[in-house]
Amino acid sequence: MRKFTPEELTSDDVALLLRAALMSPSSHRCCDWEFIVVDEKAKLQAIASCRENGAAHAAEAPLAIVVLGNPTVTDCWVENASIAALMIQLQAEDLGLGSCWIQIRSRLAPDGTPSSEVLRELLGFPDELEPLCVIVVGHKGMERKPFNEEHLQWEKVHANRW
Repeated sequence: MRKFTPEELTSDDVALLLRAALMSPSSHRCCDWEFIVVDEKAKLQAIASCRENGAAHAAEAPLAIVVLGNPTVTDCWVENASIAALMIQLQAEDLGLGSCWIQIRSRLAPDGTPSSEVLRELLGFPDELEPLCVIVVGHKGMERKPFNEEHLQWEKVHANRW
């Protein structure tokens, strides 16, 4: 979802989103992820410009959750943070909210600065943490058609052989 209404999320909704993230599985239950909740309009605007393309809708979202991992804890930080991010998105959908993943890792701001450094400067998180993505969440500002199951690529599923 890239379009949101101006309606704010309730504190209960935000707590449920974060609960889902904190309950997400991680390698060896190391819980190497951390989360920054952003609801200040100026910071959401700054997040919207932290990458060259694909983040503008953050400016209209009422909430963003920055998903961070710690590579000093485990080499599985990308996988662990990805699972946590997806859990946030699944919880958002369960609450009837819309969400969108904004990739940060390996992306650049319009001036060529790594998007991760733009966020680090904006939010002040420690050097050992690496941002994977930002999940923006809000009330859906449009209806989307469900996925057409006729387009499922069953030929990409292999049972017990290639």
